[in-house]
Amino acid sequence: MDLKSQKRMAAEILDVGKNRIWMDPEQTEEIEEAITRQDIRNLIDGGAIQKRKVKGTSKGRSRDKKSQKAKGRRKGQGTRKGRKTARKDSKQDWMENIRAIRKELKTLREEEEISQKQYRKLYDMAKGGFFRDTKHLQNHVENKLEQQ
Repeated sequence: MDLKSQKRMAAEILDVGKNRIWMDPEQTEEIEEAITRQDIRNLIDGGAIQKRKVKGTSKGRSRDKKSQKAKGRRKGQGTRKGRKTARKDSKQDWMENIRAIRKELKTLREEEEISQKQYRKLYDMAKGGFFRDTKHLQNHVENKLEQQ
């Protein structure tokens, strides 16, 4: 019971690989008798020969990983590739920092903890990269106000 040629013909007709051809095991005698392409077409129409669906790669595991990463997991030292600046741009880091510092400066000015002149001086210092973060700015303001 050699169905090699039938399988080959069916693959050509259905325009798929031989591995994707399914033949009904209960209708093997009918399939064996089919020797022309038209016979194969008739069997395909009858459902004795079918093409299997394409096997894809499941995205389930990747979805799980993505959800874990969204929670902050799977980002440890062993996962990282590239420098710190490759993972987070240094300009982006600067922008986040300077915006926070400038916002803090504005609140200090509005609450009149610092004068307009002091604000301008501290603003320029912040632009020059003097302050590490908002805490450093607050600490500097407190120490300077005590000295004056």
